Amino acid sequence: MRIGLLGGTFDPPHYGQLLVASEVLEQCNLDEVWFVPNRLPPHKKGMPVTKKEHRLEMVRLAIEGNPSFRLSTIELEREGQSYTYDTIRQLTVTYRNDRFFFIIGADMINDLPNWHHIDKLVQMTTFIGINRPGYSVESPYRAHIQTIDMPPFDVSSSFLRERFKLGKNTRYYLPERVRNYIEENDLYGSKRSD
Repeated sequence: MRIGLLGGTFDPPHYGQLLVASEVLEQCNLDEVWFVPNRLPPHKKGMPVTKKEHRLEMVRLAIEGNPSFRLSTIELEREGQSYTYDTIRQLTVTYRNDRFFFIIGADMINDLPNWHHIDKLVQMTTFIGINRPGYSVESPYRAHIQTIDMPPFDVSSSFLRERFKLGKNTRYYLPERVRNYIEENDLYGSKRSD
């Protein structure tokens, strides 16, 4: 199978991430996209992250009903930093007959030279880069990156956490079941804002 991996804290998951997964699935002719919540993302050291149980449940709620989307707990089961190299290495050993593609935003493409074991990593996976207006993609690893265009949907998890905290409208930014879960569990200091 051809499997796309979409990593992130998913704190919370939102329609922007679901749109990326859907577009990559179609444009890159993938069989599935796996959502891979991080334990400790190296680029977010020291930043607070919601408990993994809540993030797992929010991703599960966000992707349910789509048979091409799967939740992978591989990084949450491992201790320490969530390095893509370790994840891809483990997956390629476990799923020898499958091919993995790692999905990243345009902003991360230019940062690839700083990734842990990047020279080994590009031999194990192909990156799928999401083009974004305002970012010029320049990377010494260009040969290992397939880029796609997608409709703009400018929303982030930090934007949503702030809106929940302030009691502002969050409807239409994320699946309703995820939104309800956040409010029922009082994540992000959420207040009902209908």
